[in-house]
Amino acid sequence: MMSNEYLRGRGAQLNTINPYNSQTYVTEHIEGLDEQFLSNEKTQFLFEYPKTIVNKVDSPDLSILYSLNPYQGCEHGCAYCYARNVHQYWGLSAGLDFERKIIVKPDAAKLLEDCFRKSSWKSVTISLSGNTDCYQPAERKFKITRSLLEVFLKHKHPLSIITKNSLILRDIDLLSELAALRLVQVMISVTGTNEELRSMMEPRTSSYGNRIKTIETLNKAGIACGVMVAPIIPGLNSAEIPSVIKSAADAGAVNAGYTIVRLNGAVKVIFHDWIYKNLPDLADKVWHQIEACHGGQVSDSNFGRRMKGEGHEALAIKRLFQLALQKYMPNRSSYKLDTKLFKRPSINGQLDLF
Repeated sequence: MMSNEYLRGRGAQLNTINPYNSQTYVTEHIEGLDEQFLSNEKTQFLFEYPKTIVNKVDSPDLSILYSLNPYQGCEHGCAYCYARNVHQYWGLSAGLDFERKIIVKPDAAKLLEDCFRKSSWKSVTISLSGNTDCYQPAERKFKITRSLLEVFLKHKHPLSIITKNSLILRDIDLLSELAALRLVQVMISVTGTNEELRSMMEPRTSSYGNRIKTIETLNKAGIACGVMVAPIIPGLNSAEIPSVIKSAADAGAVNAGYTIVRLNGAVKVIFHDWIYKNLPDLADKVWHQIEACHGGQVSDSNFGRRMKGEGHEALAIKRLFQLALQKYMPNRSSYKLDTKLFKRPSINGQLDLF
């Protein structure tokens, strides 16, 4: 049972130490002076004005070459999120700070167009949400992702999107135009079917039912949409793989992928705290099964192995996923985006180059 001190609506329940800061606030216990740091503060928005917005991805085990993140930090609050560690580079904590101190990049659309304007830029798919969700709750207010879609459409540039928020349906008008030109593909992240678990583990995300409806709505609108079963947490949501694949396939999902959870850096502390507070009877079993997927550790940074794991537990998950695909999604398809339609922005007032 949750204590009165549990911060409802937040995944993390503490701020972990930031190794890059010489001094930092930490919560040692809930008594005395530390009590103030456990208050469930409102989300704060911090504005950042970077010089560039498109990031080159050097990871050899990822299919994406470039990513774009209109936000840093994510109010969805998923307890397992690998992106939490990145928040430390901004002088913040990977814990509660990640969920309630959201960095907003209001100039993102202008910076994207500046990128396209460079003569050295070659049309190649850019992934939105390579780090944090581009349709997280902040997008409802700031509409930065929508402004980016307008730039992609204006210059006929391909993009891919991964999200777990049905807010994406707000932009179905722009997405439909992009899809008609084969310029966009969407993946909806669905981690399971247990709604009670979702509300604890991913507290501010769309419900699983709404995510499946989102897959259906996008595909009916001609927007190629698949499902990403990620992360799979052995002993917690791994048994739900077949039901997720079936639901997504029934909704018209064109393809599917998966990853196994890995708890690198501060995420290890955050997830350990979360699971032992929320699911104490399952915690030991789940923790040891995660370790079984990563050679006795809960983290792994080795390319090619880090996201799919190794060992008998990881192999069982792989086989279950493959069997579910064969049964429920035998005709899944690969979707190739068109990179030849790109129209470079005008340079120094000159006419656009076709």
